[in-house]
Amino acid sequence: MAFPKNFIWGVATSAYQIEGAVNEDGRGRSWWDEFCARPGAIQDKSDGSAACDHYHRYPEDIALMKQLGIKAYRFSVAWPRILPDGTGKIEWRGLDFYNRLVDGLLEAGITPYATLHHWDLPSALAAKGGWQTREIADWYADYSAIVARELGDRVHNWMTLNEPWCIAFLSHEIGEHAPGLHSRKMARQAAHHTLLAHGKSVQAIRASAGSAAKVGIALNFEPMMAVTKSKKDVAAAAQMNPLDQFFGWFATPILHGYYEPAVLEEAGADAPEIKAGDMALAAQKLDFIGANYYTVSRVKAGKAGPEVTKHPTNERTLMDWEVCPDGLYGLLMRLQKETRGQTPIYITENGNSFVDVVSADGRVHDERRVEYLRGHINAVQKAIADGANVGAYFVWSLLDNFEWARGYQQFFGLVKVDYATQKRIIKDSGYFYQKVIAGNGI
Repeated sequence: MAFPKNFIWGVATSAYQIEGAVNEDGRGRSWWDEFCARPGAIQDKSDGSAACDHYHRYPEDIALMKQLGIKAYRFSVAWPRILPDGTGKIEWRGLDFYNRLVDGLLEAGITPYATLHHWDLPSALAAKGGWQTREIADWYADYSAIVARELGDRVHNWMTLNEPWCIAFLSHEIGEHAPGLHSRKMARQAAHHTLLAHGKSVQAIRASAGSAAKVGIALNFEPMMAVTKSKKDVAAAAQMNPLDQFFGWFATPILHGYYEPAVLEEAGADAPEIKAGDMALAAQKLDFIGANYYTVSRVKAGKAGPEVTKHPTNERTLMDWEVCPDGLYGLLMRLQKETRGQTPIYITENGNSFVDVVSADGRVHDERRVEYLRGHINAVQKAIADGANVGAYFVWSLLDNFEWARGYQQFFGLVKVDYATQKRIIKDSGYFYQKVIAGNGI
């Protein structure tokens, strides 16, 4: 099952989840530092202060990627490392770290893919209103320009934001992520401001990094699928689909320049303030659209209407997410339709958490993760064969890491990390992926 000749095989990480060194080289505080200090916020009472110590061990991690034949590395830049106060004075020691990282990647033959923001908002900006204020779009544009200007001679692939749905809804309404709020109105206003920041970031990157820059965004998706093939369940899923927040609040405005009417109607008085020119700003032309995919939402027909439920038999992961490669196939075909095939689709995250054990032979035999990857890579190949313009696949993640509110109790890595010693062990899934890359398919 061969993939296109120039298909990109990569892995992904994020700054706060792996770097550690939160108090070194002038880094400012982020709202995740503050959130982790809040009693009860993190399940195992941990934080990202040490994580995988990637800030010091990045040469070892680059060597692991080179050993596995990884072609592309998607990392995020920590806003508080570059601008400790969010705006104003630049911390050059922070930029020097990313310069060294990029140089090391290129020396190893690995193409860098930079994500400018993966949730670690500077605390100083959170105190000024954070994602609730329109000013954040300008703050973010300035930050984007600084990083793009510094790294743009070597980094040619950029993502403005990672999963703005999480920034808006998981942080401001559901309350699971920093800053842990529970407000419908604040979530929807934050969602709108992420779009403004994205649009201005696209403009700033292109102005600062030059014509070689390719710019996109990484959006997360959780497709709504009927729990059975019965007509009632299929109809219930179709009825719920217009309220899909991942498309309604993010993908549709970014790709088409408007919000899905159903999500605005559902928001009612909590709908965001939208000013003239906002939607055109959000809909900047992109060089690719990134899709993060892990699982699906199942829908059934209930007595009072559609209900979200669980599939009765399909495998579930340690995160309690259903394993469903068909959901990825369906998502890719929908994105192909939404983009009319004009914008390449990159799978910017795909993977899952399972319990891993070091065996007597010193190896990690993570068969369930191998099968998860096999099923989803096959789904990508099927989508390509059926006409989807898919250009890249990034496994989440290179390393086991700090999994936000779950702490160190989830394990997504191709490489196991012993946090007490920082020893790395390549899992069987890492060696499986090595063979996929070498053969450009399964």
